[in-house]
Amino acid sequence: MAERSTAAVDVAGNSGDEPLTAQADESTADGVAQNRERDTDNDEAQGSGGTESPGKASPPELHSGHKLARRYRLEECVTRLDGFSSWRAVDEKLRRAVGVHILPADHSRARSVLAAARSSALLGDPRFVQVLDAVEENDLVYVVHEWLPDATELTALLAAGPLEAHDAYQMVSQIASAMAAAHREGLAHLRLTPGTILRSSSGQWRVRGLAVNAALRGITSDTPQRTDTEAIGALLYASLTQRWPYENDAYGLSGLPKGVGLIAPDQVRAGVHRGLSELAMRALANDGATASRHESACTTPEELVKAIGEMPRIRPPEPVFTAPPDYQRTTYQQGSYGRQAPRPGLAQPLPTPPPPLQSRTGKALKWAVSALLIAALGLGSWQLADALIERAGSDDTTQTQTPDDNDKSTDKAKPVTTLKIQGAEEYVASGDAQAADDVDNTYDSDSSTFWRTKRYLAGPELAPYKPGVGIVYDLGSAKQVLAASIGLRYSGDHTTVHLYATDSLTPSTSVDGMKEIGTATTSGASLSVKASKSLKTQYVLLWITDVPKAPSDGYSGAGYKQAITDVKFTG
Repeated sequence: MAERSTAAVDVAGNSGDEPLTAQADESTADGVAQNRERDTDNDEAQGSGGTESPGKASPPELHSGHKLARRYRLEECVTRLDGFSSWRAVDEKLRRAVGVHILPADHSRARSVLAAARSSALLGDPRFVQVLDAVEENDLVYVVHEWLPDATELTALLAAGPLEAHDAYQMVSQIASAMAAAHREGLAHLRLTPGTILRSSSGQWRVRGLAVNAALRGITSDTPQRTDTEAIGALLYASLTQRWPYENDAYGLSGLPKGVGLIAPDQVRAGVHRGLSELAMRALANDGATASRHESACTTPEELVKAIGEMPRIRPPEPVFTAPPDYQRTTYQQGSYGRQAPRPGLAQPLPTPPPPLQSRTGKALKWAVSALLIAALGLGSWQLADALIERAGSDDTTQTQTPDDNDKSTDKAKPVTTLKIQGAEEYVASGDAQAADDVDNTYDSDSSTFWRTKRYLAGPELAPYKPGVGIVYDLGSAKQVLAASIGLRYSGDHTTVHLYATDSLTPSTSVDGMKEIGTATTSGASLSVKASKSLKTQYVLLWITDVPKAPSDGYSGAGYKQAITDVKFTG
């Protein structure tokens, strides 16, 4: 695909000012930090192209508490530069933090910023911080994007020291793959810096400011793929050495010594992984020159992804376990509870038995007890003999008797059987369906297939976004449901499931009008719900009201979500 010359390119059929608003219950964010945007970025140090002169329009007079579109309340200004400002804000409609870039509608870059934001929003790749709105309103242009508070900028990570080889490998792999996907759609970043790379607590890496950051600053490039590839090389170089690979200091990192030129990371710092060092130099190659004598330069993110794939995979370091402290020995011994612990080195006296009965009264009592025992033994022997005689006389009769069919002591409990599911439909109480086409995956006897919920921004309770989500199952005819076993894809704190008896696959009543069979909560990957009352029903609603926070995977970003792999009813 031919490279585009600018970062801000409009998408055909998407002109106009219609906002692109993300849904509250489905986003591709994977939970990484959104920290302040820096005013100290050095574009010349990155070598990412020139910057147009700022627009003549003055920054809009905005303040904390100001609302945009009657929903985005500005909280804190984090950047004010070149006629635009960036804010941390709150989306009062969806009750979540967001970031907002604002500039006057007559700013020289307003059109390109809108076009870049809309193009980025259409990509929808979860590896990028998502654009949620791009609007022109009341002489202002503003771009709303995700604000992700649970991870860290690469800038902050490098302030503490270079990354471990495995972390650097994961960073360059994920960022290069993300940028290759963006360039396949004709989108470039042109301003990849340590401040635009974010790592989540789960180890996932995200890119923010795709196309938009460059458009805000008027950055363009005749070779956008080469520009982004060299920027990724600079990020890898900095991750390995804690140095910026140019002579100028930038992003809190010291540059290379003046006059030395570009030297390989493993020559800057001892212990750098040789393969990653060569990879950084291949991506940073200027005019085709590279520190490696054996490999060619990488000039596009796609070539960089291929080069990473050809490297031996760098595994994480082995965890270091420390032996637990020895358990303190106790002086407890069987049968010694309540006794004084013996002192070491001292001979212990033997226990003295109680003295026998030696008095006249004691002797008389002893003979009386003996006489009573003899009498009891005689009486018992006589009764035993009498019982044996009676039993011998009635053997024939008892052998011909059969148990009473109505004797409850001989009843056998009915066996528990698995109830066959004849069909299922997703139940939608409000809003959109979750994954209506996948409900059959929950009873196909294949634990690798599943029906999943969308990703929610808050939890574990789904309300107020939704009262709950679930599936109605058809058992073929009215049957008594004793329990249900449910396989879950995600564990964590916590999943709550209710079972309700309902009237059809498409119930005519709300959940409040149904009869509850049982409920249960788990933090694991399986759940058993036992019936709290005896009910017969043909249709059972499996209703989920709480879901755990789960990491990003190949299906959705990090957030509150759940997926059902297997459902079995017993009765």
